[in-house]
Amino acid sequence: MKNQFPLLLILTLLLSACQMEEPTADAYGTFEAREVFVAPQASGPLLFLDVAEGKSLDSGQVIGMVDTIPLHLQRQQLEARIRAIRQKTQNTQPQIDILLSQKNNLERELRRLEGLLAEQAVPEQQVDDIKGKITVVQQQMAATRDQINTANRSILAEVEPLEAQLRILNDKMDRCTIINPVTGRVLTQLVEPEEMVAAGKPLYKIADLSELTLRAYVSGAQLPHLNLGQTVDVWIDQDVDTNQRLSGTITSIADKAEFTPKIVQTKAERVNLVYAIKVHVPNDGRLKIGMPGEITWTVDGEQSSVR
Repeated sequence: MKNQFPLLLILTLLLSACQMEEPTADAYGTFEAREVFVAPQASGPLLFLDVAEGKSLDSGQVIGMVDTIPLHLQRQQLEARIRAIRQKTQNTQPQIDILLSQKNNLERELRRLEGLLAEQAVPEQQVDDIKGKITVVQQQMAATRDQINTANRSILAEVEPLEAQLRILNDKMDRCTIINPVTGRVLTQLVEPEEMVAAGKPLYKIADLSELTLRAYVSGAQLPHLNLGQTVDVWIDQDVDTNQRLSGTITSIADKAEFTPKIVQTKAERVNLVYAIKVHVPNDGRLKIGMPGEITWTVDGEQSSVR
């Protein structure tokens, strides 16, 4: 027994040292992701929806379509009304051509009379009369152009409201196309194709799982040791006795204190007021939404002892 006592004492000291060096978490929390509910911008029958729970989608990918037949028929009706109104407009060219022909004839007659006048074969008054007639025809041409253009502007003014309605319809038809807004994985599918959907009612829920956020809480005594952009160690359960270590970056520190949430389970609660922090952690597939996690960090090169 005397020979065994020193050996037992050494083993006891080694076990105590190991227990003292075993890292204790500085903060606890759960992983979360930015979840996005995707809803259509139009109401009607859902023609197709290319989503499924667990499926990865890209940002900008077309994944569904709401029925556009009623809007298409309304657009055809508006386009027909616009064409009918445009057909009421008058073309100035035929009337101008008639007056231009009269003007050309008068100018030929004027040149003939001017030749005769040079030989004193006709009176000067006759030449002046032809010049006056040419001036009248020119005035008639200008007046005809103004009159017809004014009438056409009045007719075309009826088209502007219809074109505005047409642009609205085109916008509504564009909104019938459902485009996935963010890159991520579908978490929940809420509707099936051929169902009636309403604008603003969610179709599915998606989240980017390539990087999760660990929301944790720290005490006021720990707060001075944390900074935005600081790298910390994140621990997740590997099995009952061991943990896996990951690296994370602090991206948010709360400006206001709050009472310790009930979901936070700590080994020793020190204060009632805590500060929320967010740590972004790259996800290689091991992290899941709602999974618990622990955080440790170093102070001046040593493991933090403020807990």
